Amino acid sequence: MASRRATLAIAGAATAISLTTTALIVPWEGLVTTSHWDRYAKIWDICIGETRVDGKPVRPGMSFTPAECKAMLNKRIVKDYYLPLTRCISGFDAKPKSWQAVAISVSYNVGVGAVCKSTAAVLAREGRYRESCEAFTRFNRAGGQVVEGLRRRREDGDAQRIGERELCLEGL
Repeated sequence: MASRRATLAIAGAATAISLTTTALIVPWEGLVTTSHWDRYAKIWDICIGETRVDGKPVRPGMSFTPAECKAMLNKRIVKDYYLPLTRCISGFDAKPKSWQAVAISVSYNVGVGAVCKSTAAVLAREGRYRESCEAFTRFNRAGGQVVEGLRRRREDGDAQRIGERELCLEGL
């Protein structure tokens, strides 16, 4: 069954990068302009899930404007996630835009190395995108435990936000 919100998100995004930030990362990470403790990851973060700023860990008392946060996110998405994924997953740019967006989003949470070595990447390299979309749902843990918010994010979302599997499958 087609998801109206997935169809609209895909149609409205110029690139996989814009789809990632507007449909997946910002809605799920949220925007926090003052640093706070992430109880699941057990680390300080700020802005839109940033754990490092200018190469240094986020620490208590840091703050940024919303515009600074969005600029940081856009820069990091390209440099730290999109470009490395194009190097480790052959034909990355030719893969469905929705699949690329989910790969970038999952990388933002778990790291590029984990995604590049994942079953999801292997399946995508073989052109098995539906199975790859399902494999991304396995990245639903923090601190070794399944986290309900990550489960919803990786699967079909909630009333307010699209899930990664929902978006991934819709774009095929």
